Amino acid sequence: MKKVLLLGDSIRINYQDLVKEKLEGRAEVVSPESNCAFAKYTLCCLGGWLRELGNPDIVHWNNGIWDACIRFEEDGPFTPIDEYLDSLRRILRELRKTGAQVIFATSTPPRDEHDNQNRNRIAWYNHEAVRLMKQEGVMIDDLFAVIDADREGLICDDYCHLNDAGKQACSDAVVKCIEQYL
Repeated sequence: MKKVLLLGDSIRINYQDLVKEKLEGRAEVVSPESNCAFAKYTLCCLGGWLRELGNPDIVHWNNGIWDACIRFEEDGPFTPIDEYLDSLRRILRELRKTGAQVIFATSTPPRDEHDNQNRNRIAWYNHEAVRLMKQEGVMIDDLFAVIDADREGLICDDYCHLNDAGKQACSDAVVKCIEQYL
């Protein structure tokens, strides 16, 4: 049975149990207990997670929403785009050392219809990450598009995390990508 490693932020935590359930008997699904947060944090912790969880056959991975967020208005995005892309390159390099098939998932948008600036910034970070991953031959799971199609219906009242329908929609998309490598 193949081992699947799920890496990502709290959105991954939202859908991971459903992914495990849907792949039960076909794949062993593992993930870090912690939120993978921003890309540099993932890069920093990746070696320890791989030692703890073992080498995967398939990795479904996301970083971006933390990187694109604005913590202090005068600073702009938490992680400048060039630094974000450099971290993604380095993470991908390390993941490839495991021999795993890598799938990169885009970050999901916020629900707030009035926060188009945040939505558009996340879309821009996604665009640049997808461009990089396509150059590297990595499969893309466009979770942004899945959720953006019905933000009101798929995101809960905190305007960020998935409600039950959103968890179902994302887990379906994740499983569909993973099944291509099973």
